[in-house]
Amino acid sequence: MSRADTRRADPPPPPRGGVLWSLAGDVRGLLMLPAALTLQVAHPAVGAGVDEHSVFRTDPWGRGERSLRSLQLWVYGGPAAAEEGRRLRVLHRTIAGTDTRGRRYHALTPANYAWVHATGFPVYQHAARYLVRPLTAAQERALYAEWLRVGRVLGIRDRDMPQTVEEFWPYYRRMLAEEIERTAVVDDLVATDRPVPPPDRGPLPLRIAARALWPVVLPPLARFRRFLTVGLMPPDAREAIGLPWSAEQERALRRFCTVVRLVVPALPERLRYLPMAREARRAARRREGGEGREVREGRGVRRSPGGPVRSG
Repeated sequence: MSRADTRRADPPPPPRGGVLWSLAGDVRGLLMLPAALTLQVAHPAVGAGVDEHSVFRTDPWGRGERSLRSLQLWVYGGPAAAEEGRRLRVLHRTIAGTDTRGRRYHALTPANYAWVHATGFPVYQHAARYLVRPLTAAQERALYAEWLRVGRVLGIRDRDMPQTVEEFWPYYRRMLAEEIERTAVVDDLVATDRPVPPPDRGPLPLRIAARALWPVVLPPLARFRRFLTVGLMPPDAREAIGLPWSAEQERALRRFCTVVRLVVPALPERLRYLPMAREARRAARRREGGEGREVREGRGVRRSPGGPVRSG
């Protein structure tokens, strides 16, 4: 098959103007990612793979940057989305070993690879209640349909993914009951006392300042990371992993998220959206402008059955 034929056969990314289009590129999405990543590595096979093969301990900033870029490509990358999906599958071909229960695993075993993908949906669905607004039933269905499209971009077969929201929740609850545990990597991701190198990306003056202040900055930053990771994780997942969460912490989370909900929609586009999402939105406005329509700033256009997630 030629490269042109391969591209014609590529699964399409999520639709422009859909629910993911609104959520994934908004800076509030950054606050949701730690919970999703922690839920992923609570699976014994995924946790073992990350523990043995990832550089997240020695290069956390580079690892985070690459993960974020990959996620943005799935949603906003157009033809590059499928190319990124193929790159990830090649990257995971050599990741194999034995998990904490003594079972042989491979990163591309369908059940393992599908779980890594699946975790994004319940975290988006839950965290949006706090940071944006609760999804309507139609938006939840649209989000799941769009997340299925992301799965296809990643090379996950339909038979390895629940095909409807009604099928997803029993699958999710079974995984929490039978598979999920507090792995060593979970402990690393919620720890407040582990060494983390200072940022090695961004403007030079910022990196120099961060390096100088890191001994003072790291402890409260680590506590805040744990607070968001545990707080924005769905409660049933939090309970399955064994991460404590108090009523006082819940009240603090709701206060923080109220401020975020008020402040972020008022930000200019250059501050509210991540670079790839910002450029995709500009390109969409140019296309829509040619047809006499617009993509409203911060709102999107109704492109999916559930419509965009409106905030502010």
